[in-house]
Amino acid sequence: MTAHLIIFSTGFCFTNPFSRFVVELWDPLGRRLGEKIYSGFSSPRLPVPTGLLPSPARLPNRTMRRRLATSPFSFAVFVFIFLAGSFSFRVSRDYLPSAALISTALRRPLTSRAVSELLGSSLPPPLDGVLLPDWEVLLVLSPQSSPSATAAAADGSLICLFHTGVSSPARRAGATAFRCSLPRRLRRVRPFYTPRLIAASASSTAAATGHDFDFPRRQMIRWSMPVAYQSFSTEDEVIVFAKGINRRKHSVRPAADIKCVFSPASRGSALAATPATSSAQEVFRCPHPSVRLPSPLRVSLAVALEAAPIATVAEYRLPSIGSQPPSRSRVGVCACTMVFNAAKFLPEWVTYHAAVGIERFFLYDNASEDELDPVVKRLRSEGYDVIVRSWPWPKTQEAGFSHCAVSNRYECDWMAFIDVDEFILAPAWTNFNSPNRSMLGSFLPVQPEIGQVSIRCLEFGPSNQQRHPEAGVTQGYTCCRRAEQRHKSLVRLNAIDDSLSNSIHHFILKDNFKTKFVRRREARVNHYKYQAWNEFKIKFRRRVSTYVTDWKQSTSLGSQDRVPGLGFEAIEPRGWTGMFCEVNDTLLRDTTRKWFGTLGLEGEYRMPWQN
Repeated sequence: MTAHLIIFSTGFCFTNPFSRFVVELWDPLGRRLGEKIYSGFSSPRLPVPTGLLPSPARLPNRTMRRRLATSPFSFAVFVFIFLAGSFSFRVSRDYLPSAALISTALRRPLTSRAVSELLGSSLPPPLDGVLLPDWEVLLVLSPQSSPSATAAAADGSLICLFHTGVSSPARRAGATAFRCSLPRRLRRVRPFYTPRLIAASASSTAAATGHDFDFPRRQMIRWSMPVAYQSFSTEDEVIVFAKGINRRKHSVRPAADIKCVFSPASRGSALAATPATSSAQEVFRCPHPSVRLPSPLRVSLAVALEAAPIATVAEYRLPSIGSQPPSRSRVGVCACTMVFNAAKFLPEWVTYHAAVGIERFFLYDNASEDELDPVVKRLRSEGYDVIVRSWPWPKTQEAGFSHCAVSNRYECDWMAFIDVDEFILAPAWTNFNSPNRSMLGSFLPVQPEIGQVSIRCLEFGPSNQQRHPEAGVTQGYTCCRRAEQRHKSLVRLNAIDDSLSNSIHHFILKDNFKTKFVRRREARVNHYKYQAWNEFKIKFRRRVSTYVTDWKQSTSLGSQDRVPGLGFEAIEPRGWTGMFCEVNDTLLRDTTRKWFGTLGLEGEYRMPWQN
């Protein structure tokens, strides 16, 4: 009876789901225990011989001993239930609305009107929240709210406000997204709800009044699950970029098993579906729906006939009238790259490649947090054609290059897919006193069957540099490995296979096109891969390639992407500044000094990209 009463009263006090589970588990045990104890104390005794009866003075002692024997167990049950209920109560406080908790001491939620007034002065709700690795939250905004968000974030005044009232600073993640960290106290429970993006001053005012934020909740999409994250519409098809379906590079699910599903952006029921015509890596093609659907819409993928669609943040738009953007003319050679916190490298990279013949630059911003915008504005003011596209999705470089190839097929004849630490150099250019914009096109083939030109890379080491060279990577890193490593490619965009498959280094071509490998004496790519340690260790953050293992994981130890002699942590190896130095190569340094440098009074060169 004692144990039963303890459990019943404890279960009555705690109303959260965990406590109810504990009560349901222990209540029958407590009831049986109580009945046994009660019957032991109150049942009539059978007659026994008088000589065997204990003296009356000993009967209370036996009863006391029986009570003492059961007291430790009852006490242990009480302590267990109390601790379990307290822990459950603490966890529930983090994710249940305030009104659901039975405690007058807890803070009351704001009313709907108060929430509207508070949030009405900030931004519209995010279209979606995505929970990324390392407990990072990505908020995807609508294009209409992005300009105001960018302006508000200029002084760091935005925060992610979660439904419990806790918050974390918001950081820009491109033009249409923000990032913030999921607070530790919210990581212990499910589900995860999308926060709101509001002004920090509004949150402080509300917190001072002692209120929670009881705004409508929308569960976050988890990046660890299959997700459709981007789409692009051509005249005849929609191309959907999705992760989690083709999980391995060479294991592709047949297109016949997949369909595109079109639904309202509010996550309502599906409105239409079309069969996939192509499936490769993270790229899927489907025809447009035969009927016009109300906007805004999302597009997702369903695998197998009866399967539910995977989660999606991919906006679906019908193709605009006309196949070529009217604001930009078609050019001969463009460059496409993915950047993360690479603003300080851009002036040197753009200035050099524009001088040798690249006419337009596409930067896929992988959630940069540095001064990318002002650097790009400065480059544009100097006459360079630089276009930035938000691509905040982690480990999706192949898909980003596929998007770049298909979305710019009417703007560029050729596209160079190179990183901002890679510089194309033809040894013959060193004979010129100044660059000209026909240099790069001079070794591009005129034969119509050549769809791709691949150039071998030379990898440069730290070259005894302790920090980023002020005059740029071409000036500071002059020692490289002897053997050529991998390659990078310039691709004729109309030669790329419809699957858009690529390995970052090259694309799969249509059957009637072929790849040409140029010899080292014709051209090479200077890859400034192993830089000063403070720059190089950023690569441990996360590898951008879909099918390359992050360096912090102890798998794929034989991959060429891994650095020889480097472990699984961002710890500088002994002798790093002198590593990967087999050949002293100053060819590009000397050439750029001749083309761009200004000689100072003390014999030093100053480059135009120095700031």
